[in-house]
Amino acid sequence: MLKAITVTAVMALLVTAWVLLPTQGHLALAQSGPFLINAVEYDVVPGQIDNFLAALKENGAASVKEPGCRELNISVSQKDPNHVLIYEVYNDAAAAEAHAATDHFKKYKAATAGMTTKREVKSYLSVALNMKGM
Repeated sequence: MLKAITVTAVMALLVTAWVLLPTQGHLALAQSGPFLINAVEYDVVPGQIDNFLAALKENGAASVKEPGCRELNISVSQKDPNHVLIYEVYNDAAAAEAHAATDHFKKYKAATAGMTTKREVKSYLSVALNMKGM
């Protein structure tokens, strides 16, 4: 009799724990910002786009491993293959500042020095980020 009560109690605890665990959507809702968004545009010197993108991709792959960097997307204009847009999402301004102090960012900046003719940064605060999985 005592064994049956113990098994029933354990099962009840397991079901309660499963019901109370937050779902993935609930976690995303609880962490929805506002985040710091940087839209960075570059005009790359003709003939340097492959070298620039290689360094940028390496930096981006390392950046998203930082605790405060949510995403770093790289795009190239359909009309101008030497025009690059980087879309960065950080937890806050402190995370963006920490990113700029990393060794991989410093390596990227050194590797791409002289490869661009224009750099323009626009910063925003997120209102809503909509993507699959959130």
